[in-house]
Amino acid sequence: MKSDRLLSILLLLQTRGRVPAHELAARLEVSVRTIYRDIEALSASGVPVYAERGRHGGIELLAGFRTDVTGLTADESRALFILAAQGAHAALGLDAALGSALRKVMAALPAPHRPAAEVTSRRILVDATRWKGGPQPAVDLDTLQDAVFADRRLRLRYRHSGQRQARTYTVDPYGLVSKAGVWYLVADRGTAPRLFRVDRVQSATVLGDGVRRRPGVELADVWEVLRRQVEERPGGLDVTVRVRRNRLDMFLRLNASQLAELPHGGAGDGGGDGDGDGGEEWVTVRLSYGVVREARQLLQFADTVEVLEPPEVRAELAAAAASVMGLYPSLPEPQATDRPSPTKP
Repeated sequence: MKSDRLLSILLLLQTRGRVPAHELAARLEVSVRTIYRDIEALSASGVPVYAERGRHGGIELLAGFRTDVTGLTADESRALFILAAQGAHAALGLDAALGSALRKVMAALPAPHRPAAEVTSRRILVDATRWKGGPQPAVDLDTLQDAVFADRRLRLRYRHSGQRQARTYTVDPYGLVSKAGVWYLVADRGTAPRLFRVDRVQSATVLGDGVRRRPGVELADVWEVLRRQVEERPGGLDVTVRVRRNRLDMFLRLNASQLAELPHGGAGDGGGDGDGDGGEEWVTVRLSYGVVREARQLLQFADTVEVLEPPEVRAELAAAAASVMGLYPSLPEPQATDRPSPTKP
């Protein structure tokens, strides 16, 4: 473990330049005293490393010193060839660069690790896009990338979901995030973090002003805050439904963010608090929504889901169903057919 830590320190210093001892200790999860002992060990082995005290001090390698040691273990070598979100590289115009980089990494790997890395690249594929996601709108990331890498402010014309007119914002970007095949710009508007879906950006202009980020705040920090705001929205409205057991798995997947508690027993295991209904079993599930209208999404399950309570949600769904029926007045009954329904994959 000590040899791995020494190599990690060496590579961090080579990449970052001067690094405070407390930061190295935090990154490697050891004490500052251990870091200083490791620095002495590196120095004794011939690595030109030194520590400088003071407010702006830190640990640094002698200028010009480089090492060609990759330090990659077998598992680390394989990990490099399992690259998620290949579409992200294409969107950023980096597909060719990715292939070239991997060829160079392969050439630099220790000979014993190369076969495993090559097999991994052929046997493991990560596709970050959703099933049946439908055609995605074209996304122009060039201007946003320019602002992010040049540390410049951005002026956006942005259309929010459900609104027809775009609004103009001046923002301070932290970076770009690709989540499940969708690109987001993470930025401050004023001093508040904001999330902008890139396919809703109608135009973007890089301004001459330097970016004004909050001191000490990084992209990962802001993304974590925004991600939690989306995933942990307060519910406040408890809804109890019953779901036909043969649709339970899909129901739970599509409503994962609204689940207040998991049902007792999964689909097909004979457990749960279901009861018979016309020979078909039901399972009770409890959900949480912000407002009554949000529960309208349950209509997508037609007669395989029934709201048991509260009454206002039952009334909301009944009114929505009646409104849909009003769009199809006096339609003839569908003709029966003997042809089997197509089997879905």
